[in-house]
Amino acid sequence: MSGGSASGKWGDLVPRLASGLAMVVIGIAAIWQGGAIFAGLSVLVTGLMVWELITMLAPGRPGKAVGLGLVAAALLSFVFVIHEPLGLVYLLIVPIVAAIITKGRRGVAAAYSLAIMLTGYGLVALREGAGLGAITWIVAVVVVSDIAGYFVGRTVGGPKFWPKVSPKKTWSGTVAGWIGAAIVGAIFAQLGGGVAMIWISPLLAFAGQLGDIAESAIKRWTGVKDSSSLIPGHGGVLDRFDALTGAVVVLMLISQVMPLPLTGH
Repeated sequence: MSGGSASGKWGDLVPRLASGLAMVVIGIAAIWQGGAIFAGLSVLVTGLMVWELITMLAPGRPGKAVGLGLVAAALLSFVFVIHEPLGLVYLLIVPIVAAIITKGRRGVAAAYSLAIMLTGYGLVALREGAGLGAITWIVAVVVVSDIAGYFVGRTVGGPKFWPKVSPKKTWSGTVAGWIGAAIVGAIFAQLGGGVAMIWISPLLAFAGQLGDIAESAIKRWTGVKDSSSLIPGHGGVLDRFDALTGAVVVLMLISQVMPLPLTGH
């Protein structure tokens, strides 16, 4: 292997690791504190993700993208403040407006923006309702799955998982992500969670991978490389949290049909 090809394969590793470390530190601190600090971070990330989504789907309307991002953050904050189950209805305002702004792409805009809003709400609800162990579990599943998939996929390579949508994602990296997630689930099960964590964790990893693929499809559709350039080595906020969006939405759906095997406070 030539030095040039090696540089091309791992050229983004240093900025990716540096910005990744910064996100990990900030995320761990916010998760540990919980309460208003974690809710505030969730509101910020949600607003940025909505802004990036609309920027991609309606590139000729930057002002509307910024405006809807601010509206998303404000509505999520309002839902947290009123602390009422029916308050979730207010989150529907964002996908409705997103559909209006993005002509010809309304279904995608509405569905993905709704997923973003549910993720922002679901993370805080999980942290406050199920405790530190629960939110640490789902974040660990997504992070470990991503890291395992990244390194194994880059090292082993092999057949592509879905080349037309996500040309860099391989079956080797995908399966490695599932295995990594199962190991995380087994560890948390030993720490006090239910045994179901072992099979739910790979399911969440798969949901996260589909979230990543969904965002990749949007980027290919709109002809952009990254959702934005806010995070060195990672692109935009949506590029980094697309997998978490898929995992949280699926976890919320699972919670409607069975008790979650979560660790305690």
